[in-house]
Amino acid sequence: MDDLLRAIKPAVFVGSSRRDLQAFPSAVRREIGQALFEAQLGDYPARAKPLKGFGSGVLEIRDNYDGDTYRAVYTVRFEGALYVLHAFQKKSTAGIATPQRHLDLVRQRLRQAEAIHRANKGVGA
Repeated sequence: MDDLLRAIKPAVFVGSSRRDLQAFPSAVRREIGQALFEAQLGDYPARAKPLKGFGSGVLEIRDNYDGDTYRAVYTVRFEGALYVLHAFQKKSTAGIATPQRHLDLVRQRLRQAEAIHRANKGVGA
């Protein structure tokens, strides 16, 4: 059991990502939560796909519910932790493309995650 607990990367929620995820319908929270847990264990969740334009290590989980699409973006770029960068409901405005404002927020929070990781390096991270 101790080996399993040591193998789980802590999840660090950046910005409002935890609050935003908690606002999702419970069925969506379960699906996305399960996928994030798999990522914390070092697995590659079946629902995860690389987020285009960010290179390796930034992934998106999608779940459809009641005609709506929900997304959570996370990164495993930084050793020893999983950073949840953004969670949002996709409003159908331009097909399947992620709106620019969401991509800009992911970029900003990726920089914040890097700063958090650097600040905590060696202190449990």
